[in-house]
Amino acid sequence: MTDEQTLNGGFETTDFSDEEKRDLGFGSVVAGKSRQRLLNANGSFNVTRTGLSFLTSLNIYHTVLTMSWRVFLSLLLLLFFTSNIIFGLLYSTLGAEALVDTSGDRSMSVFVRGFFFSVQTFATIGYGTIHPVGIVANLLVTVESYYSLLANALITGAVFARFARPTAKIVFSEKAVIAPYRKITGLMFRIVNGRSNQLIDVRASVMFSRFVNVKGKPERRFDFLNLERESVAFFPLSWTVVHPIDDKSPLFGMSEQDIIDSDAEILVLLSATDETFAQVVHARSSYKPKEVAYGHKFVSIYNKTREGEPISIDVRKLSQLEKVFD
Repeated sequence: MTDEQTLNGGFETTDFSDEEKRDLGFGSVVAGKSRQRLLNANGSFNVTRTGLSFLTSLNIYHTVLTMSWRVFLSLLLLLFFTSNIIFGLLYSTLGAEALVDTSGDRSMSVFVRGFFFSVQTFATIGYGTIHPVGIVANLLVTVESYYSLLANALITGAVFARFARPTAKIVFSEKAVIAPYRKITGLMFRIVNGRSNQLIDVRASVMFSRFVNVKGKPERRFDFLNLERESVAFFPLSWTVVHPIDDKSPLFGMSEQDIIDSDAEILVLLSATDETFAQVVHARSSYKPKEVAYGHKFVSIYNKTREGEPISIDVRKLSQLEKVFD
């Protein structure tokens, strides 16, 4: 038994290779066999999980926070109408004498009267033209009042949490480019902050994934790409992230066809501090071979300004390319 084994309680230790440490958490099966895109362009992971029970995987709070505003507001509207329809039906089952309408309008049916009374109770409006009569009707009003109290509190909390949750909206260029860079070539993509908030200490981590033949079998290999600059202190305009393709780069000597044949993928992870919330936010994206342009470069994103005018950029030019002429 070696000294190292003795220090580890008599158990043999396994030295994991750098390759295993860089599989990004997808595991050896995905890393070695799957040829699907690992990371979608919008930052979501291209994986699914099955076998979990519905209750185990259910996380209403997380779902409410991460769904789009359109879906969130639609669900609130559905909850509002469904709740009032149910209570309206319950009121109507008590009969016309359970709800008295003092407005003198006799055109409303029992259900319609119950529905609008439920709306007034749920939203604590209380016009007073419709009021309950009898113990059963008042007990039902008590139940709805308690339900609406909880529902309104939860809805208010969810809306506040959605507004208060810091998220990054980094806009990535639609394509990455491989273009001349300081007498060599470089892999480049461009990003800009999609919101008016200020991001500081923005850091980029880029990994190059591709399939290689190892003893006649295809295996996925991961390599971190060295960047010209891994971080910027301030991010008020745009940032062109550059990986110099020198003799130490895994991209060195690879042609466009080589990258296509190896089913390569360039994975990008960004982290930054949101100055408004003083919290770290993240953004992810990736580029596949068809999203990498050779022999092109990004057009200038800066607007022409006169002396004394502030520097400005045109975000519409973020993904615009032009051919490189040698």
